[in-house]
Amino acid sequence: MRLKFEWSEIRTTVLMGVMFLGAVAANGQSMDKSLQKLQLTYQLINSLYVDSVDQVDLTEQAITGMLKSLDPHSVYISADEVAAMNEPLDGSFDGIGIQFNIMDDTLMVVTPLIGGPSEKVGIVAGDRIVGIDGDVVAGVGLKNSDVFKYLRGKKGTEVQLEVNRRGNPLNFTVVRDKIPIHSVESAYMADPKTAYVKITRFALTTHKEFLDALKKLEDKKYENLIIDLRGNGGGYLKAAIDIADELIGSNSLLVYTQGLNSERREHHASKKGKFEKGKLIVLMDEGSASASEIVAGAVQDWDRGIVIGRRSFGKGLVQRPFDFPDGSMIRLTIAQYYTPSGRCIQKDYSEGDDAYHYEIGQRYLNGEMSNSDSIHFDEGMKYKTKLSGRTVYGGGGIMPDVFIPVDTTMYSDYYRDLVASGTVNKVVLSYVDDNRDVLKGQYQSYEEFNTEFEITETLVEKLIEEGEKAEIERNDEELAISEQFMKTQMKALIARDLFTTSEYFETINVLSESYRKALQIMATKKDYSHLLK
Repeated sequence: MRLKFEWSEIRTTVLMGVMFLGAVAANGQSMDKSLQKLQLTYQLINSLYVDSVDQVDLTEQAITGMLKSLDPHSVYISADEVAAMNEPLDGSFDGIGIQFNIMDDTLMVVTPLIGGPSEKVGIVAGDRIVGIDGDVVAGVGLKNSDVFKYLRGKKGTEVQLEVNRRGNPLNFTVVRDKIPIHSVESAYMADPKTAYVKITRFALTTHKEFLDALKKLEDKKYENLIIDLRGNGGGYLKAAIDIADELIGSNSLLVYTQGLNSERREHHASKKGKFEKGKLIVLMDEGSASASEIVAGAVQDWDRGIVIGRRSFGKGLVQRPFDFPDGSMIRLTIAQYYTPSGRCIQKDYSEGDDAYHYEIGQRYLNGEMSNSDSIHFDEGMKYKTKLSGRTVYGGGGIMPDVFIPVDTTMYSDYYRDLVASGTVNKVVLSYVDDNRDVLKGQYQSYEEFNTEFEITETLVEKLIEEGEKAEIERNDEELAISEQFMKTQMKALIARDLFTTSEYFETINVLSESYRKALQIMATKKDYSHLLK
């Protein structure tokens, strides 16, 4: 009875899943035989296998194996992983609202979220949290994952914090609340006529965040717009469509999806958008995928703007989530998406998952990251843009209109090791913590900070010294190579701690060739127009 009962549950789940997905077997008898085969295998393992088995794990591995044979993006996600996966896309989580770092085995508040639960009770940047709900958390090897478990929880619940503020013990009761996760990380005026907006993911709140960012810049009377999608791995299809809708004229086809069991579904611009006129540039790179490629593809296909950077990731498959009763889910690929010109930009995955995920590394080996001439597209995948008739290609990502190679001129193993060891972050945190009041008093605005503040040689030597403590040997030759990047990044990190993440990007972007090229093209009407012809 035990085996029959357990299998009946699994068989029912499988059958319900098949019905729910709307899949219809071409041959009913063939489907029955396949299920019988699966049932027999399960029974044989439970009845005859040499050792005991975890039946839940066995079922999950069977599902994982089935999905793995399909494509790299059809996956099974356990109940424990679902919440963590959805959190960045849902746009919020329940917590106490602090940006933190673990320094010298102590949980330090980098900054409390303005208007968040922690700020409301008086927690300030630089506070050390040494106790949480009666548990000592200083000097015990605390990890980031431990902090999340302690501080996150259901909205409305309380957490008791013991804080050390410059030697003074303080106690706070913080009531957890909804904490937003921003997908628009930065928005500012890149030059007197050009607004810059960085989108890091396409979440439920992205469209609203994008509109809010542009609204805040309206009084600056921007005429041009740079949208930075570098490193943006995608997210919700609807969020991408909503952003594209703000850029492209009404009724224009933005994207369509189609699959063997999914009819063609078209998505058109539905209203007058926020920025349908004016110069537009989209920045992207090999980390830009899925929803990012939908936006860039629509902009490129309608000759609405210029794409600058490197070839995008190449994910043109659409997944739909299907929930199981235990809280787990599968994300099943149900269709491909196509840009307005009709191209699917999904790269090949016929060689298996390992080859698929290593493809970006292969681009480095092939020379593509440093030379656009190393990129070869299938002539059978050639398409034309909708207005100017420019040639574009499908099958393997979106090729930018202006190629920017990877900049390795400021790279060194020495500085990489300093960053990877956490030494750079540690030195910056200590510096801001020791000088916060002075810095806040001296620089009333970011503009003053950006103009006047410089990384001193004393701070550089402190970094080298801390690196040596972490067994990273001083290397003056490589230090000279990376010095400009190092100082700019340290300044950007300090700007983030004193102001917001937006100021981090405003500081660090000056080193980006893609960013500088975008501003150069914006400033030259002839260059911009020529690239769209």
